[in-house]
Amino acid sequence: MNPTAHNHPQRQERTMPHHISRRRLLQATGGMIAAGTLASPGILHAQSRGRIVVGTWGGDYARLLNKNIERPLLIPQGWEVIQDQAGDPERRAKMAAERRLPRGSTDLQGLSAAQMFQVFEQGLTQEIDYSRLKNGNDVIESMKYPFGVAHIYSAMVAVYNPDKVDPPKSYAEVFDPRWGDRLGLIDIQYQYTQVAAALGAGGTTSNLEPGQKRLLEVRRAGARIYPSNEAFAQGLAAEEIHIGIMWKARSVQWQNAGINVKAATPAEGAIAYVSGFAIPRNAPNVEGAYAYLDAMLEPSAQEAFAVDMGYNPTVYDAKVPPELNARIGFTPEERDSLVNLDYKYMMENDVALKEWWDKQFKG
Repeated sequence: MNPTAHNHPQRQERTMPHHISRRRLLQATGGMIAAGTLASPGILHAQSRGRIVVGTWGGDYARLLNKNIERPLLIPQGWEVIQDQAGDPERRAKMAAERRLPRGSTDLQGLSAAQMFQVFEQGLTQEIDYSRLKNGNDVIESMKYPFGVAHIYSAMVAVYNPDKVDPPKSYAEVFDPRWGDRLGLIDIQYQYTQVAAALGAGGTTSNLEPGQKRLLEVRRAGARIYPSNEAFAQGLAAEEIHIGIMWKARSVQWQNAGINVKAATPAEGAIAYVSGFAIPRNAPNVEGAYAYLDAMLEPSAQEAFAVDMGYNPTVYDAKVPPELNARIGFTPEERDSLVNLDYKYMMENDVALKEWWDKQFKG
């Protein structure tokens, strides 16, 4: 998902100081006080259980963590939760700066799956022990990563104007020169666009050359490039474009905003976007980190995020209402066919992929 509408992954936010500021601490604890102002003395006394510091994006995502996980499931059990809000580049840089400290400043870090893989490879986070999670066995198998625990997911699907285009069946149909300037592509999605085009052209998640060749063909045919997801949505609304690719969750947000758009899952398997949490190697409160992760995987929390944010649960036992699932979800067959990025390949080749995109494709 590139869910920037929720200040979520890929939303760049201001750099945070090395330590949690007094103002941020007061803001966070103030939120908890607001959540538990009328709490019983027994609950307040139980807060000696410990503090969990969670690195996360801000905005709606942070608010929903508090609404759906922290307030109903952790604070009543005696945990104190502090959110350290910042963009993911700033938080990853902070983890790197703290790597030699015996105790870091956070117990969890919210990141995309690709970023969780990256910081794990850099030795900044610890391997997940799923035996410490009572809900660990319920995590969807393809998302049971050793480097982090998946929280929510969506996938890159075909999006189209149903008044102008028949439902596309594949990435191959989307990346077809016949669309001319009615095909829209998104600049900030350069990684996922190259992978999707490769899958549609017979390549793989680590062999992108067939996709790059196809992208040059559609570019010569007139495909439009939009700088952001929001600009792409404006192009759809204005009927400048009729087809493209986007996170299914974002297409639901656009539908809710009145844009005439539908989504179709590609036959090659939709590329998954997964957001989750990793435990820093020097987390001060590993027990608290696992308590947070277990609460995050509770069906009630997963179901609430599906309703509030339009992203899918990462556990098998969450029950999403059928009407909502028809809009945001995937059939069991589609879910089993989801395609993960080759995270190692993307980490090692990101600079080259961006250079190709900027100089050969856009140029």
